[in-house]
Amino acid sequence: MRLHHVVAAQDFNRGMLEELFAQSRRMETVVSHGGVPALAGCIMASLFYEESTRTRFSFESAMLRLGGSVISTENARQFSSVSKGETLEDTVRILNGYADVIVLRHYEAGAARRAADVSRVPVINAGDGTGQHPTQAFLDLYTIEKELGHIDDITIAVVGDLANGRTVRSLCYLLAKYRNVRVYMVAPEVVRMHDDIKEYLARHDVRFREVDDLNAIAPEIDVLYQTRIQRERFADRDEDYQRARGVYVVDREVLNLMRPDSIVMHPLPRVDEIAVDVDGDPRAAYFRQAQNGLYIRMALLAACLGRDLSVDAVPFNGATLTTA
Repeated sequence: MRLHHVVAAQDFNRGMLEELFAQSRRMETVVSHGGVPALAGCIMASLFYEESTRTRFSFESAMLRLGGSVISTENARQFSSVSKGETLEDTVRILNGYADVIVLRHYEAGAARRAADVSRVPVINAGDGTGQHPTQAFLDLYTIEKELGHIDDITIAVVGDLANGRTVRSLCYLLAKYRNVRVYMVAPEVVRMHDDIKEYLARHDVRFREVDDLNAIAPEIDVLYQTRIQRERFADRDEDYQRARGVYVVDREVLNLMRPDSIVMHPLPRVDEIAVDVDGDPRAAYFRQAQNGLYIRMALLAACLGRDLSVDAVPFNGATLTTA
């Protein structure tokens, strides 16, 4: 698989996703052997205008595991020329001369598309405001497939901040690529899913329903995808934030209603929407989910930089690893 920009989840068809997941499984083998120098000589620019732990570190770790190098800023709003008034487009044009791939997180929806429009090197969207987070959606689907063995024929409940949750938006775009998927949308009134996603699901014949009672549907679902109420998206609307937070919490009571072969997911960070005593349950998949982000992002970097680890034997640590 050869990619250029990775901007929106809906740009990927099912065949591309299956190839991405196959390459990600190979990356698990690569990591278990200590990495490979497949991207030696390549430089990734990590350009983050918003805070991040999992996305930033997993991308940087992915590049290092593949033998590449990283240049980065953890707060581009403050520690780059944007503080002097430089536009995103000009920053991207400058980075084209320094890096082979740009991983961008931005606070404005649509920023990744703007960056891609002016960039010669690949741009990977690591989250743009309330828009999309496609690489998170890829690792979410990969986790579902690993945990359940399939993505077709699942019932999933997406819970929490569905209005501001870019991870849920991207995930819904990808779920529409699969057969017989049913989606429950469970959210406080002030953060319900926007119409554009519901219209997209309807156009692609995905059955969905908005519900208020999480306990009532818990016995039916294969996946409970919980999200945090994102306080930073409420600006000065603290009253709305207080109305939304704490309405839906996954605790032992909810787990006891779920099937033994179901899973609980969360894009993280968690605040108080999943009780800590859920962590020890084997159905709690969210930390495994975060680990899967490394493999997905390794596969994406290799694809964007034109390195196919599925056909060549790649040397590592003085030996040879055949990843085909």
